[in-house]
Amino acid sequence: MSDSTVDPSERPILFAGLPESGLLNPLLVLAGELARRGVPDLWFATDEHRRKDVVRLASTSVVGFESLGEVATELSAVTWDDKVYRQVTQKSRFKAFRATMRQSHRPFVQVAKRAALNAVVDRVQPALMVIDCMCFYAIDVALSRGIPYVLSVPFVPSNVLTSHIPFGKSWTPRGFPVPSSGLPATMTPRQWTANRMFKLRGLLLAFDPVLGRTFQQEAKLRKAAGLPRITEMTRIQNAEMVLCNSIADLDYQFAIPEIMILVGTMVPPLPEVSVRGPVDEWLDAQNSVVYLGFGTITRLTAAEVAVLVEVARRLEGRHEVLWKLPDEQQHLLTEAGPLPRNLRIEGWVPSQLDILNHRKVKAFFTHGGGNAYHEGVYFGKPQVIRPLWVDCFDQAVRAQDLGIGLSLDDPWTITVDDVLDKLTRVLEDPSYAVRARELGRQLRAAGGRQTAADLILGLPALAGVGSRQTSRPADAAAPTVARKS
Repeated sequence: MSDSTVDPSERPILFAGLPESGLLNPLLVLAGELARRGVPDLWFATDEHRRKDVVRLASTSVVGFESLGEVATELSAVTWDDKVYRQVTQKSRFKAFRATMRQSHRPFVQVAKRAALNAVVDRVQPALMVIDCMCFYAIDVALSRGIPYVLSVPFVPSNVLTSHIPFGKSWTPRGFPVPSSGLPATMTPRQWTANRMFKLRGLLLAFDPVLGRTFQQEAKLRKAAGLPRITEMTRIQNAEMVLCNSIADLDYQFAIPEIMILVGTMVPPLPEVSVRGPVDEWLDAQNSVVYLGFGTITRLTAAEVAVLVEVARRLEGRHEVLWKLPDEQQHLLTEAGPLPRNLRIEGWVPSQLDILNHRKVKAFFTHGGGNAYHEGVYFGKPQVIRPLWVDCFDQAVRAQDLGIGLSLDDPWTITVDDVLDKLTRVLEDPSYAVRARELGRQLRAAGGRQTAADLILGLPALAGVGSRQTSRPADAAAPTVARKS
């Protein structure tokens, strides 16, 4: 539609994001909250295979799906081949970071997705965009079209407020751990040097033989399209608001800028699945359950699967184990020998949130991604973390320092003794559960989807939307904004 035909009373909201679950799921929860409130003119643009996830958000109002085409494999870690997977999960955290940049920084792919999103904007004419913080082509569209936008951040606050280079703008103090470094706040001299070198090497990425050519190519394409240079920090500075799905106490201490609002974990109304199934009945019948869930990206080896089966066997008589192991990896079980009686394996679970919310689940063994980290804490579950890439290392070290979990000694060579030791400690030392429940209460008090929806509907860009929405759901709490002074 053209500007001349747009009804001035309409204030469409357009959500846009990469298809990865860790990035898109918080946006789906927020869009679903607005749909339940009856907010009109809701639209969601992402890759075609997430269509069903958007369509099922329909409630008092619907969420229109706008396809951005098929998955661009360069932008989707789930589709990367094994060679790339090994590169982005290698032991050197800087080399792994560089490999991730090399794989995902593809200017021509961004151009194609940007064109598709521009076509959506032509049709929808949004008054506001809500964008996942890693979807740079959507930020480009919002800025080039003069559309106010809100950023969604599923990581700890410092992840997007800390520069990867020495002289870049940063809201965290000098010497703060660089994102993806997995370094603690209090560092040894060796760690301090490693942190400094991480930033210096980040500065030299412009001279990397692969990335250097990519950056030059990108600059030419952006100039031809009339687009300004967008950096990690300008995406923050140009936003109307940054919604971070965390709280200050789940990160290291620093002054959080006013533009960022800490709203806590984005969780839909629970139970997420209304019809109880076999897994729920099984959980009810147990005394203590350890839940294993390593996200959508982790690819286990046969040796690692055998280690985890043996860990379950040694927990027999004390704890049951529920393991979400994707169907495509279950053939690896054949090399692990007979499965112990206390181990239940599911290729897919209707809702990980419902499992974590179950009172019989006592610990969460996870990869430590942004969503998993915050969801585990939200439900007060102590964690054992096997981090393998980018932000997972940062969440793992914070979990350990905050006393809510433990990280494996060597995530690349997991052993039965190490996993068993970490699980036993978080299960038998009550301080881990106590601290997790304490921080979980803070996450819930931040308001999650309800606070985020209130804040969005209060933005000037949506003036007039509030008068057309239905009343708040009965379970909706008053807005609570968590902010660090």
